[in-house]
Amino acid sequence: MYVVVGLGNPGRKYEHTRHNVGFDIVDVLAQRNNITLARLRCKAVVGEGTIAGQRVALALPQTYMNLSGESVVQLVNWYKPERDQLIICFDDVDLPEGKLRFRPSGSAGTHNGMRNIIYLLGRDDFPRLRVGIGRPPEGWDLKDYVLTGYRTPAERQTMFDAFVAAAETVERLIAGGNDAARARVAEYNNG
Repeated sequence: MYVVVGLGNPGRKYEHTRHNVGFDIVDVLAQRNNITLARLRCKAVVGEGTIAGQRVALALPQTYMNLSGESVVQLVNWYKPERDQLIICFDDVDLPEGKLRFRPSGSAGTHNGMRNIIYLLGRDDFPRLRVGIGRPPEGWDLKDYVLTGYRTPAERQTMFDAFVAAAETVERLIAGGNDAARARVAEYNNG
């Protein structure tokens, strides 16, 4: 069973902020695949359904970003996905706004939520999909920047397009594996 986790912070005040990219991707994925995110399980809001003929649990951890691993460990223990069936979606300040990056495994980079997940799971051999949010403007504190929303209609459209492409990437990953996911990311980033 696949477990797709979107990283973010719970609560209305964080909705659609840069740090909640993972939540937005999972919301799009849920809408595209008629999966209702309603059950509270493993410190996350969870919805179960199918994508590309595979059983899937979509999850939004409710632990706040820096403690995301607490929820992910519980989700892994509950659903028991294979190593390559745990998929984490999150924001990346080191990527230009709206660009995607897929990796089948690897480090957390500068992302504290991913650091916590890798630390508590004790491994980093699971796929992850990052969506770029860009660097903060000159003089902005990084923490303040990631907790802000998108300032212009053009920014909002760029990010929405990225969320849809990210959802498609997850669907292709589930349907066709790493190469299919890489191909969708390359197509989107170069399009």
